[in-house]
Amino acid sequence: MTRPYRHRARTTGATLVRVDEDRYGGDVLSGDWRSRGVKKVRQVPLERDMVLEDPASGWAGAVVGLEAGNVSLEDWKGRTRAFPFEGQFLLEGELVTLGRPQAPVGRSAAAAAARGGPAGPVGSVHADWRPGAAPAVRQASDGGRLRTASGSFAVEQQRARVALPSRIMVEGKHDAELVEKVWGADLRVEGVVVEELSGVDNLADVLDDFRPSRDRRVGVLVDHLVPGSKESRFADAVMRGKWGAHVLVVGHPFVDVWQSVKPARVGLQAWPTIPRSIEWKQGICQALGWPHAEQADIARAWQRILGQVRTFADLEPQLLGRVEELIDFVTEPVA
Repeated sequence: MTRPYRHRARTTGATLVRVDEDRYGGDVLSGDWRSRGVKKVRQVPLERDMVLEDPASGWAGAVVGLEAGNVSLEDWKGRTRAFPFEGQFLLEGELVTLGRPQAPVGRSAAAAAARGGPAGPVGSVHADWRPGAAPAVRQASDGGRLRTASGSFAVEQQRARVALPSRIMVEGKHDAELVEKVWGADLRVEGVVVEELSGVDNLADVLDDFRPSRDRRVGVLVDHLVPGSKESRFADAVMRGKWGAHVLVVGHPFVDVWQSVKPARVGLQAWPTIPRSIEWKQGICQALGWPHAEQADIARAWQRILGQVRTFADLEPQLLGRVEELIDFVTEPVA
């Protein structure tokens, strides 16, 4: 609402106020008076796997279908509830309304994305949790150049380069799969190979075998790289050692790379806190009500989490910056 302009001039013992319009002369009910002071709710197009919360019930989950005027949300336990499409939802804490989807949602859409084919009709079915369900290259929202999942401009019609002698090394399989999903297109263009260490404890031996040099650099991504941790001690020893001039060790503060996925992607406000006496991944699965008795259960849980990662926007900044730093390090031209 436009308020009257008031000019205050200091005088000796008095304040002069000039009102340039009559606040009370018009009809107070004229115009759109009901909407004054009411915040306008933004409308966003509905997308498959978008995580929404129904503010009335508190139910939160990923979009898995749209049918008969209802949008289906699946929570982290695999349960599904339908809500009126015309209602209001919370998207990352912001109240929004939903616009018609620009692409189909549901299993047929997920399967089509995985194989690179056209999507079928919209259906109220479970989403595909497989990591390949997200396309590696996406059209820019403004219709401009294509971008990869990392946000880089896609290099079209270019074959992958022959692998560089330099390497990026990560602690384990889950780290490698996440890097591949978000940065895979970029790494193939650059010719960068990602290798698994099977634990940071093996880093010194792996480097001795690899023998880094000026044109054979190694970038290492480490989990839980915080002061005083085991990982920080290994990293410091390597950087001070004989290969330190040609090795860069960086890391994120999370206990495991699972935590680098934004919790909202799996319907959470925050990742559960797990006691140190419990193996972290098993504790996470237990807290979420997922099977966790066998290693196969842990593997399926990770695929479910990884399946919710579409682009770099679904990852925490603490990981994004470190991976980009490693790519720059191993691809820097030799002077």
